[in-house]
Amino acid sequence: MTVTPDAAGSALPFSRIMIRTAALVFCGDEVALIRRDRPAGVLYSVPGGNVEYGESLPGALRRELAEELSLDVDRAEGGELLWAVDQMVYRPGAAPAPRKLHLIHRLHIGEDVRADLATEEVDERPDGSRDVGAIEWIDYRRTGELPVYPPVGRALAALPSARATVADAALEAVTDDNYTWR
Repeated sequence: MTVTPDAAGSALPFSRIMIRTAALVFCGDEVALIRRDRPAGVLYSVPGGNVEYGESLPGALRRELAEELSLDVDRAEGGELLWAVDQMVYRPGAAPAPRKLHLIHRLHIGEDVRADLATEEVDERPDGSRDVGAIEWIDYRRTGELPVYPPVGRALAALPSARATVADAALEAVTDDNYTWR
């Protein structure tokens, strides 16, 4: 991957691309989201994460769902790509922000599988501390009211059913004009 430096030799924002794979995991009309309480308020995220070097997209999705939900994707049905979200947003911090492509898939599980899933998700921070999020099951039609990352809540809430097809997988790009970090 090539990183383009600016005149001072620093990497420019969005000069590198990261891919994040994630899944909306449905159990009936409820979808699993990770709730994190932040100083600026609550933030919900779609379970998933960055694709690691040399990792396949299906392999990354499988790994992330196992890590975050304790979900074995072989126990779920579906897995189709539902949406793609292109993100170019400046983030707080010293490192230049990457351009990020979010690939949002859809899976369906039964109550028996849901009963075996994690109830919290723990991220280890670079300083050794832990960031703990609660797994919440929320009626997908309510997600339009919630701060969801990536911002798919309105599109999700607009689906006529949890299994509805979508005409266009490309959602509106996420920019500083339409998104603010919490």
